[in-house]
Amino acid sequence: MRLLPTKSMKPGMKLAKTIYNEQGRALLSAGIPVTARMITRLQQLNVTYVYIEDARTSDLEVPTMISDQTRKKAITTITDTFKLLESEKKLSKWFVMDQSTKDLKSLIHTLLADMKTNQEVATLLTDVYIHDNYVFTHSLNVTLYALSIGIKLGLPQKDLEILGLGGILHDIGKMMIPSEILFKPGKLTSEEFSEMKKHTTYGYDILRNMHTIPLLVAHCAFQHHERLNGSGYPRGIKNEDIHLFGKILAVADVFDAVTSHRIYRSAMLPHEGLEILYAGSESLYEPAIIEAFRKSVAIYPFGLAVTLNDGRKGLVVGQNKDITERPIIRIIEAEGAELDSPYDVNLKDNLDVSIVDCDNQGSMSAVS
Repeated sequence: MRLLPTKSMKPGMKLAKTIYNEQGRALLSAGIPVTARMITRLQQLNVTYVYIEDARTSDLEVPTMISDQTRKKAITTITDTFKLLESEKKLSKWFVMDQSTKDLKSLIHTLLADMKTNQEVATLLTDVYIHDNYVFTHSLNVTLYALSIGIKLGLPQKDLEILGLGGILHDIGKMMIPSEILFKPGKLTSEEFSEMKKHTTYGYDILRNMHTIPLLVAHCAFQHHERLNGSGYPRGIKNEDIHLFGKILAVADVFDAVTSHRIYRSAMLPHEGLEILYAGSESLYEPAIIEAFRKSVAIYPFGLAVTLNDGRKGLVVGQNKDITERPIIRIIEAEGAELDSPYDVNLKDNLDVSIVDCDNQGSMSAVS
């Protein structure tokens, strides 16, 4: 299978992975040739990348951080909690959160169990699920990225559980933001952005009086937009005044934001998202956290077409633990000609070879 931008899909190509909605129901099944209408619909649904069948990588199996069953449980739990909170009167919000805490804590245990069992690098770009509300999916993705960082940093189980809750609930305050601002397709006005920024304070106020939730979870909601140099919000605090969990969530939040599709822009590839984090290293984000994340995330996702510094082209077919910037590449083209017998090159063992370009336009031919 090969990873391909939906804008580069052509009628007749076959999906290699089924596309689901948030409830886990199949919308487009693997193995079915897509039509022009299907392709247009995928683009309308904000799907940026899909897997298509490719005979050269028919043996490729893409591992997942969590099982489909766990993902379904996660989205259902997050959606139910957020929607119930949104619908309740202000005086009932604390009651809603108290009632939901047991389910949320159970979810964190399940997520951690899956992640520690699978021990895969984080790769959510290609988990194609159609979602109605990006806040719910974003909350899950940020949680998975934050837990990946926490595990890599060696945090104890109790801290991981609190960090996980902080990840799920970091944007809970957005349920208090008017929908016309939260889901506005274009750029926010300065007044609208000022209102949007209040979600950190709203979230803190909702969570800080919860007897069933650690106070640190409230600070995760409060601090995930703070930055090391004081340029963040809502308080503009700096460095040591920001809790470790706030620093972790800042990295996870930004990375998922730029690698997820939005109405006003397409998703970046992981290596592009990582470049944004590195550009803010020390000034905005903690370098040690970025490094832990780099070792945890699949910078070049499975099936991605890449070009090497010697001109050869290939597809990513494997990852190397802690050295995710040097994956295993299946060479399918050399000296401008497609190879009859593709072969694999592990960049970890070939230090003079490096990736110089990614084919995010889908220009490399697909074979099905």
